[in-house]
Amino acid sequence: MGWFKRKHDPLSERATDLTQQIKQLEAQIQQLATQAEESTPAPAPSSSNLPSASVRRDPVFEKVNQTRLKDLNAPPVHFNDLGVRKYDLPAAWRRLMNHIRGPASANPKLVDLLAAGSLQGMRPLRYEKRIARNRFIIFVIVLLVVLWGLFAVFVTR
Repeated sequence: MGWFKRKHDPLSERATDLTQQIKQLEAQIQQLATQAEESTPAPAPSSSNLPSASVRRDPVFEKVNQTRLKDLNAPPVHFNDLGVRKYDLPAAWRRLMNHIRGPASANPKLVDLLAAGSLQGMRPLRYEKRIARNRFIIFVIVLLVVLWGLFAVFVTR
């Protein structure tokens, strides 16, 4: 029986994993800090009041992934050699088609149920589409009549 069991919560599980990783990293940082303190020699006592930063050390460089930097410096594909933007007809067509289609539904099963009209108390989607289409046609006809009337008034004067 699943009545008394807790439901699986992936967010809280991921949060506990991340907190454990943070604790491990903090422990590792502490360990490295103590090793660094033990490995550095004690500064020699000096009579001058110069800060310890005056001790010259060689810079430490980190390894950098050069391929990422080369990719960033490369000119983008949608610009030509002179830096002028190319017109990408297939991409423009895809953007237009995606804009016309609209976003995909998050719940396709619900869309199928609404289209079929199998939910109790809900009208089928084709009926709703027909009502919306009729409203649009009536609105366009009224708009055309009003525009024709305005045009007739201005032409007669």
